[in-house]
Amino acid sequence: MRLDVITIFPEYLEPLNVSLVGKARAAGLLDVRVHDLRQWAHDRHRTVDDTPYGGGPGMVMKPGPWGEALDAVLASAPGPERPVLVVPTPSGRPFTQALAGELSEAPWLVFTPARYEGIDRRVIEEYAGRLDVREVSIGDYVLAGGEAPVLVMVEAIARLLPGVLGNAESHRDDSFAPGAMAHLLEGPVFTKPPEWRGREVPEVLVSGHHGRIGRWRRDEALRRTSAHRPDLIERTDPAAFDRRDRETLAALGWRQGADGRFGRRPADVEE
Repeated sequence: MRLDVITIFPEYLEPLNVSLVGKARAAGLLDVRVHDLRQWAHDRHRTVDDTPYGGGPGMVMKPGPWGEALDAVLASAPGPERPVLVVPTPSGRPFTQALAGELSEAPWLVFTPARYEGIDRRVIEEYAGRLDVREVSIGDYVLAGGEAPVLVMVEAIARLLPGVLGNAESHRDDSFAPGAMAHLLEGPVFTKPPEWRGREVPEVLVSGHHGRIGRWRRDEALRRTSAHRPDLIERTDPAAFDRRDRETLAALGWRQGADGRFGRRPADVEE
């Protein structure tokens, strides 16, 4: 996979040289190219922003440098291949595990982390006519710029690429991973030693009984999701829960409504 990032702070992307992403780059699984937007600013001060039309606080990133930068990146492809353009923005579609999986299947991604009040809207409109443009938000909050979201998205996407993780099954049971546990958070995990500071690993995990272990993990996932993300349980199709799931949820204060979906009475909600 090829990844291009256009930014006014190339040094912010240095973490892409370490950990799993850095190893993937060294192994040739990821071709990451970071470009300084100011290369395409032609005045003495290499200006990339200006005041907004209509007034208001803050500055807006100018279309000229962005247009030249994107044209140069697109022209660097040896063939007709077109990338997916990923625009980090608080007003975009939520970034989810499902979207990470979708983007991991694209051979080429171009990220446009903005600063100030964002990029002149005409840039997005211009390239939406010839590229698959995704405006994406990593959460309901505002950062100083889009570089941190790029780091988040690249790591989430890269770990799904074949060969990046040492064990190809490692992401199978992740929170939000597709499959039977997709609607639940991942439960707690343990490793050696079996006793630490008077705290022991749950007995079931050292029992060797795979059926009991699987059930315990499922129950713990239900408990954690109930405590931290009850909205996931409320949104889940009731058919995704088996009989034991329903018993566990009932013990946690959940009740099924007339439509079969689970909800919690106000008195049952944890403080």
